[in-house]
Amino acid sequence: MTVTTTATPPTARSDALAGLKVVPARHPWRWLAGAAAVVLVAQFLHGLATNPGWDWETFNAFLTTDSILRAVWTTLQLTFYGTVLGFALGAVVAALRLSPSPILRTIAWTYIWAFRSIPLIVQLVFWFNLSYLYKRLGVGIPFGPTVWHFETMDVLGALGAAVLGLALHQAAYAAEIIRAGVISVDAGQLEAAAALGIPRLRQAWRIILPQAMRGILPNAANEVISLFKGTSIVYVMAIGELFYQVQVVYGRTGRVVPLLMVATAWYVLLTTLLSIGQYYIERYFARGAERTPPPTPFRRARAFVRQIQESRLSAPPGGRS
Repeated sequence: MTVTTTATPPTARSDALAGLKVVPARHPWRWLAGAAAVVLVAQFLHGLATNPGWDWETFNAFLTTDSILRAVWTTLQLTFYGTVLGFALGAVVAALRLSPSPILRTIAWTYIWAFRSIPLIVQLVFWFNLSYLYKRLGVGIPFGPTVWHFETMDVLGALGAAVLGLALHQAAYAAEIIRAGVISVDAGQLEAAAALGIPRLRQAWRIILPQAMRGILPNAANEVISLFKGTSIVYVMAIGELFYQVQVVYGRTGRVVPLLMVATAWYVLLTTLLSIGQYYIERYFARGAERTPPPTPFRRARAFVRQIQESRLSAPPGGRS
């Protein structure tokens, strides 16, 4: 049996495809959802502008008062000390967790388990009342005489207790973040470095750390932002941070909503600055994986403006408005 086929020449097929009308894909539900979102945002902004309950006059009056600025400074101090001390101690705990010694690993695990299990507010109140349990702390022979000591009441005030509680709490989470970043690095990197005879300290500093930072930074930045907003919990110790100071002012004036908006505006502003810093730090440590990183938003904006200027200059004189 013979089968006869009539193949269409390639030229005729391409001519037939060229004659077809190209219809772009339509997404009506996508457009409808976008329009609904825009309407909701517009309604919210209209309410912000027209609802007298927001009381923007009071907001403007208290946004940059001396008491609020001092409270912002206290909040920044708590965040800075809690972050630096927390991540420094967290690095030590992470090193213990990665140690081959079972005793050190158990101690580190117990520390992380304890400080992640106890609520932060309980820890803060405990450290605030440390002098009730221990009048003095010192250095000396275990179960023997003390060589040097100090009075806890004189050293550990309200601010010191808050920094201590925030740092110890932060260290438990920072230790796990750092450990996750370190173990994400391929073990073959260390084997190759050891085969080349590179010292262990240099292996950690020049090979492990730059690669681990890419995994550490996003989670670490989340923790810093969370700590920044979490400093409001030290109001239980009557420390004049931002939220406590706002409470004091609206307790005196009765203007609850505008004073809460003052705190919200400062939290949003400072969190935005922290997020920008996170972006550039992540970009710096991404150089090893991306030889040509994408342009920053600022560079994109400058390129867009330059493109508009060049298009205007290159336009024919009759086409200019």
